[in-house]
This record gives sequence, C-alpha cells and structure tokens, in this order.
Amino acid sequence: MEERIWVAGHRGMVGSAITRLLESQGRNVLAVDRSTLDLRRQSELETWLRANRPTAIIFAAAKVGGILANSSYPADFIYDNLTIQTNVIHGAHKAGVDRLVFLGSSCIYPKFAAQPIVESSLMTGPLEPTNEWYAIAKIAGVMTCQAYRRQHGRRYISVMPCNLYGPNDNFDLQSAHVLPALMRKFHEAKLSRAPEVVVWGTGAPLREFMHVDDLARGVVCCLDSYDEYDHINCGPGMDHTIRDIAETIARVVGYEGSLVFDASKPDGTPRKIMDSSRIRALGWKPKIALEEGLASTYQWYLRHMANRAEAETQSA
Repeated sequence: MEERIWVAGHRGMVGSAITRLLESQGRNVLAVDRSTLDLRRQSELETWLRANRPTAIIFAAAKVGGILANSSYPADFIYDNLTIQTNVIHGAHKAGVDRLVFLGSSCIYPKFAAQPIVESSLMTGPLEPTNEWYAIAKIAGVMTCQAYRRQHGRRYISVMPCNLYGPNDNFDLQSAHVLPALMRKFHEAKLSRAPEVVVWGTGAPLREFMHVDDLARGVVCCLDSYDEYDHINCGPGMDHTIRDIAETIARVVGYEGSLVFDASKPDGTPRKIMDSSRIRALGWKPKIALEEGLASTYQWYLRHMANRAEAETQSA
C-alpha cells in the first residue's frame, strides 16, 4: 500500500516542522485544517479517516500553553487534549491504521524526578501543580497507545519531547511558553526603549530546550525505527537556567536594558532534563545549538509575527 502519513496538527509548531521534513524526504503527507475537521467530533473524524485511509499517523495536535494559560484554563486543557487524542487513537484503530506516533511532553514526569529523567520515572511521584491538567491528559495518551498495543497489537508509540521553540511558535503573551513570551517581551521593550524587562520567577530553574526541527528529525526517526511498548524521550541532554535563557534572548534580540526577576511569581519545576540515550541509540542527535536556533527563530518572528503583535498591543 502506498504510504500516506497524516500529520494531525500540521499547522502548529511541531506539526509544521514534521510536515516540512517529511515533504523534503519526498514522502506523501496528508493534512486537514481544523476548519474542515474538528478532532473533538468523533464521528466526523472517523468518517474522514475512512475516506482518506492514512497508513500512519503522527499526532502533533494539542492545546498547549505556559504557566499562566494552564493555571487560567485547566478545564480547557484537560478536556480538549483528552478528547482529541482519544478520538484520534481510537479512530485510527477502527480505521485499521496500524502505525501511530503520539507526541507527549516532558511535563508528564514527577516534579521532583531524579535528573536526568529516565522513561521509567513516569508516575513515580506528584506532578508540577502549575500544569498538571495538561500532564495528566498526556499521560493518558501514552497509556492509551500502550492499551491499544497490548489489546489489539497496534504499533502505536509515544515520543516525549523536552521544551521546544522555533518557527510557528505561539508568541501570545497570555498563553505562550517562556521562551517565545520572552522573545516578544524583549522585542517590544527594544522598540519602546523600555529600561527594564520583568521575567517571572527567580531565574534559577533549569530547563532543557530544543529547536523544533531537531524534534521533527527525532519523530521521523522513531516512526521509521522505533516500535516498543514504552515511550521514548527526545531532548538534547543539556539544560540552562531561565536567567541564562533570558540573557541569551536579550542578546539575540539586541535589547540592552535591565532584566528584573520577579520572585513572587512561580518558578515551576526546579529542574527538568531528560535522559534521551534510547533515542540516541537509534542514531538521532540534535544539530541546532541554542543561540543559533534562537537567532533563526527571532528572524522568523520578525518576518511573520512582529507587525501582528504590535497591532494587537495597540488595539488592546
């Protein structure tokens, strides 16, 4: 049968990177816009799957956001993510799709997991409270893939990325993750010549960041070469303090004012770096250094987002 890979969530940061890579390899990619297909509507999804008959699915669709968004909209995060991932995984099985890659998140691991985090750390302790609803949904997705593998023999796997950034990221200050939010704040502070930029938290937490194009290569590597019950981590194996990240972004943007860290705001998990030795054993490794990736992401932001962001700020 001719290969047809459906990238669910192809317009998002992760999905668009995976789509670009697959197309560059000459592979046949299926895509459908949310205006045409609402993944929360099971019957519509199953009808689409029967009509389009993908041979494999990469599930990159999700409702995502930073600490503020997760804290403000916990019901939205758990409902939307549980619903769409359950519909897609069950729908794939009903349509006879034997291969599926589910994209999770490093937030599935306990807040105080031993570092670096190995895959077996899952469900060995309490989650980080600021994003536990999203994390619980993603844990359910991992276990749903395992359930369909165990009961029905489906070749469904799960990949857990670290914190990501890159083209098509969300730069909305109300819902963005820390890195794109900082990039936008520094850009706007540079334009307005603001003397300082306030950064949430102490700046001490350690985070692992990876360019989304490196993740795309990892996901396709797993699609082609990984077929195990257990989920698999994907990260560069190097972490940075939020302070270092903020200073690097300020340098990339060209902001010359002061950075002020607001310790009254939550830090989240103190450290989060994953052990990605299993995916490295498949032959994958990251290629894009952090400052290089941030610089290219800022250039993308300038080309695609800066004017829109400034218009939003003026109309607010």
